[in-house]
Amino acid sequence: MSYTPNLRKHYEENVAPKLLEQFGYKSSMEIPKLTKICINQGVGQATQDKKLVDNALAEMSEIAGQKAVPTLSKKAVSNFKLREDMPIGARVTLRRERMYEFLERLISVALPRVRDFRGINDKSFDGRGNYSMGVTEQIIFPEIDLDKINRISGMDITFVTTAKTDAEALFLLKEMGMPFKNQNN
Repeated sequence: MSYTPNLRKHYEENVAPKLLEQFGYKSSMEIPKLTKICINQGVGQATQDKKLVDNALAEMSEIAGQKAVPTLSKKAVSNFKLREDMPIGARVTLRRERMYEFLERLISVALPRVRDFRGINDKSFDGRGNYSMGVTEQIIFPEIDLDKINRISGMDITFVTTAKTDAEALFLLKEMGMPFKNQNN
């Protein structure tokens, strides 16, 4: 018996049948599903201080539960003291079990810890069924130890789905438990 995350069970037992009923797919393979979650963090001051990228990599690895990789610059820009192939950020791509576990932690623990939280914007879809959101502070995640933080930084989180339209993706993420602002079910 292998381990299945709670959110994946919820998707298979509750969300998939609702999507099938709502959009009337002909095959169960057409039902949209979450394929990956990409977390990205740019470190602007990395050109002055190399340790900032290392800190970002460590924090992101802690949050995601998977090793983050540095993002390298593509071009050299002399005005920003930026050279080619210089580490200027961190990113991690989550799939399968880790993806579901991260999403569950994000929905149930991290987002409610955001100051003055009223829900996330439901307009940030890209037209092809993917959703992106920004987090302004990494300290909303319980894995981060506040005493070891020297700089508050944000990150971008992108949810990649197999949905063909934004409406399908919105319905999918709403049923998975994402707290959108304009909940009009």
